[in-house]
Amino acid sequence: QVQLVESGGGLVQAGGSLRLSCAASGLTFSTYAMGWFRQAPGKEREFVGAISWRGGSIYYADSVKGRFTISRDNAKNTVYLQMNSLKPEDTGVYYCAADRRFGLQIATTGSVYDYWGQGTQVTVSS
Repeated sequence: QVQLVESGGGLVQAGGSLRLSCAASGLTFSTYAMGWFRQAPGKEREFVGAISWRGGSIYYADSVKGRFTISRDNAKNTVYLQMNSLKPEDTGVYYCAADRRFGLQIATTGSVYDYWGQGTQVTVSS
């Protein structure tokens, strides 16, 4: 049974930082590309960023580029999202997702991803 468990969310002031983690189990983690998505209240889910199976390719949404950093540790079956210079508009539930299309281009569309975590809340106060 595949499980993705996010952690690290919380309440932070604008300009602050948070580091989200997503621990995976039940899959061969090193063969999956991993993505981060978020959903703000009343809005559709949006792509934040993604990292290829070995970490050689990383892609970010324009809204977070230069502020957020994705990394992964395949030995720990974990992907991370370091979020700096947070803004109130970064508020939302953050989800990690796994894409089993081994070796293919990083996907920015949520429907491509096969497995999802339950999400972790990030709230940025102004």
